[in-house]
Amino acid sequence: MKKRLLAGPIALALGAALTVVPATQAQAGHAAQPYTLWYDEPAPDTNQGWETRSLPIGNGAMGATVFGGVQAERLQFNDKTLWTGGPGVSDYTFGNWDTPRPGALEAIRERIWKEGGISPNDVLAALGHKSDTPRHRRFGAYQSFGDVRLAFPDLPAQVADYRRELDISRGVAGVSFTAGGVRHTREYFASAPAGVIAARLAADRPGGVTFTARIAVPANRSATATAAAGRITVKGALTSNAMAYEAQLQVLNQGGSRTDNPDGTVTVTGADSVVLIIGTGTDYAPDYPTYKGEDPHAKLTARVDAAAARGYARLLSAHRADHAALFDRVRLDLGGSLPAVPTDDLLARYGTDPAADRALEQLYYQYGRYLLIASSRPGSLPANLQGVWNVLEAPPWQSDYHLNINLQMNYWPAEMTNLAELAEPLHAYVDGLREPGRVTAKQMFGADGWVAHHASNIFGHTGAWDHPAYFFPESGAWLVLQLYDHYRFTLDKQFLKRTAYPIMKETAAFWHDFLQTDPRDGKLVAIPSRSPEIGPTTAGAAMSQQILWHLFTDLREAAELVGDGKEAAVAGDVLAKLDPGLRIGRWGQLQEWKEDIDDPAETHRHVSHLFSVHPGRQVSPRTTPELAEAAKVSLNARTDAGTGWSKAWKINFWARLLDGDRAHKLLGDQLQSSTLANLWDTHPPFQIDGNFGATSGMTEMLLQSHLEVIDLLPALPAAWADGSVSGLRARGAHTVGLTWNSGRLSEARLTAGEGGTVTVRSDAFRGGVRVTTDRGRPIAHTADGDTVTFRTRPGGDYRIVPAGR
Repeated sequence: MKKRLLAGPIALALGAALTVVPATQAQAGHAAQPYTLWYDEPAPDTNQGWETRSLPIGNGAMGATVFGGVQAERLQFNDKTLWTGGPGVSDYTFGNWDTPRPGALEAIRERIWKEGGISPNDVLAALGHKSDTPRHRRFGAYQSFGDVRLAFPDLPAQVADYRRELDISRGVAGVSFTAGGVRHTREYFASAPAGVIAARLAADRPGGVTFTARIAVPANRSATATAAAGRITVKGALTSNAMAYEAQLQVLNQGGSRTDNPDGTVTVTGADSVVLIIGTGTDYAPDYPTYKGEDPHAKLTARVDAAAARGYARLLSAHRADHAALFDRVRLDLGGSLPAVPTDDLLARYGTDPAADRALEQLYYQYGRYLLIASSRPGSLPANLQGVWNVLEAPPWQSDYHLNINLQMNYWPAEMTNLAELAEPLHAYVDGLREPGRVTAKQMFGADGWVAHHASNIFGHTGAWDHPAYFFPESGAWLVLQLYDHYRFTLDKQFLKRTAYPIMKETAAFWHDFLQTDPRDGKLVAIPSRSPEIGPTTAGAAMSQQILWHLFTDLREAAELVGDGKEAAVAGDVLAKLDPGLRIGRWGQLQEWKEDIDDPAETHRHVSHLFSVHPGRQVSPRTTPELAEAAKVSLNARTDAGTGWSKAWKINFWARLLDGDRAHKLLGDQLQSSTLANLWDTHPPFQIDGNFGATSGMTEMLLQSHLEVIDLLPALPAAWADGSVSGLRARGAHTVGLTWNSGRLSEARLTAGEGGTVTVRSDAFRGGVRVTTDRGRPIAHTADGDTVTFRTRPGGDYRIVPAGR
């Protein structure tokens, strides 16, 4: 175990020099819980400490991070609606032109047809955007709400048995240590049912809890702080856009005394235990074009009052039940065994102990699910580039919604890891982009329908940014593909009719107008078109065409399902003329552009021309082996290097290409070079999409269903020779569990959704297979090589066992 003497800036942040004595052997034994991150020291009270070592909790709308300081605790907190910029700024234009530019699009197209490709800067200039536009002021950025600061003046400098932990199976963080012979414990959680963050501070000696609490907020806003009846209220408005905000902290002491101080702080002296209830609110509302709602005070006060009245035990019980109902749906066992070492040490040792490595992989997988549970709940905004957690006034990439992969990647694990309802914020957000997106479509392109570009905020920003890399009107089309995939997983026909299909149809309306006929071959192409963040602007870049193939393919299928034969026929006509964006180039690669101009030495982090491998379904070794081999050539040329989210995407690529060992190698790379001590993904800096993408990729290694067949263990790596998983979801509304030994499937368990015919694939079926109900009754089936097909009844449970098992 480590022994650390905290000195320099860390000691200053904690208020005094502090010696952390290693955990006892008994405590170390407690550490070997499969779903617990734990550390034997506090997180440094710095921005870097926040990023690399603080522990996140969240309820979808609110988030907080736990530092675990002994003499000076910090709970940094967020509310996803607190943003600068937007309509509150006088010159906010939703990303559209300040003044119309008739003929600009036609001029761009004429140059592309003539020259073959032009600089993205030329597109930017033609569209009237300037590189010196103060986009951060207009576009805005996600904000830190503030910090709850707790000062413990009576705690001694020497502490023993220190432990800071996050139990992701319970959604509860904790800090414990012994100081002066007294055992101190702190517990934190973010309650979705109550809409608050709660904490409990206690000591095992009566009267052992003494501290002063305050709320500190950044300087980019007005602020007043008051304290009354143990409640701290801090309120004001952002300087940028006058957005009203308010935070309330209720301090409830058991024993001792409580004092409301004139400076808006609260002091507790000699308490046995103390409960803290934290609530936040702003006057944001998701209503175009003002995005302005009512003052938050009344509703926030009622919410904090209600939580305080319930009491800590009932709050915790309701939270644990709510969290478990989501988290417990999936169990993964890769044969790992956690050693009794802190999580940062476990991460640092990755690659040296197979049993510990498998345990870390299991933890990392479930951590991705935990982070989605914590950062995306129905009724909240979707998870942004940092989920719900941000400590800065000017965060990287504004901590916004990047729509050229990052927001989409955030939700890749939602359906397959049995968290489908957590995608509701994404669906609502996409729906909310339609109204501003109609204005952008008409003003910038003279088109019907709606459109969104590379990056957006919470204020309906659908126009193009003033950055040459950020022209990407395909963003909206990509987003709606995930809405339709929600239907494919759930078979929720009401969702299809009321939500997904209307949005898909309106998205296609834009592309009917935007697509142009390539005079060279008569095919429909997107122009201008670009592979995100790389290369020239051309006609018919591969990613653009692949996204549109999926859009119109899904639209035709959806239209048939809802009985809209006319729209299905129109979509079919477009598909017949659409360039598919799939070509094998001169060095065997899958081309990134319609022209064969790919550079084999290019190692850019984006591998956008493989969209049809993942998340699409146009290219697979199962159906298009030549294209799949070309995709491998492209992927190898890009190398395994990349940012955190890029490595995560590559895990998914190699899983879809049925190479489990390569996918696992990328997972190891991500853990070793793109994962921080608190297991957050780093771009760098921290960006949460890599966590979500890795969980998705690990699932794709175990189960795939994008080709209308449930593929069992399609990319199982040698490192995962023995294991089991339960609760995964497959398209067709099926729930799947698997057990395997020595790299071979032993048993599959399937719970049918609506019922009907299902086809399941495994190499283990080639020697024969038995299909029974969960009670052992044989089920009639047909076998064909590595597949077995049988009929299911709604809600029926089935076992599929290879012969000889």
